[in-house]
Amino acid sequence: MRKQPVRQCVACREKKEKRQLVRVVRSPEGVISVDARGKMPGRGAYLCRNAACLERAVRSRALQRALECEIPPQTLEL
Repeated sequence: MRKQPVRQCVACREKKEKRQLVRVVRSPEGVISVDARGKMPGRGAYLCRNAACLERAVRSRALQRALECEIPPQTLEL
């Protein structure tokens, strides 16, 4: 049995297994996207798979701090 990697949600700060979280990544070109496989290059941040954590991360600017960039409003609307 292999040990599963653990990551922390940037919004609620709860630690969960990596596959239970969603990775949001800022590519080297500055494009922000959701990384479904967890393998894209760039700076990443993990969020729980619920809308409340996404709203909390945006409201508290935790997602912007984790990705080290400003997130345009049109990106957040998607």
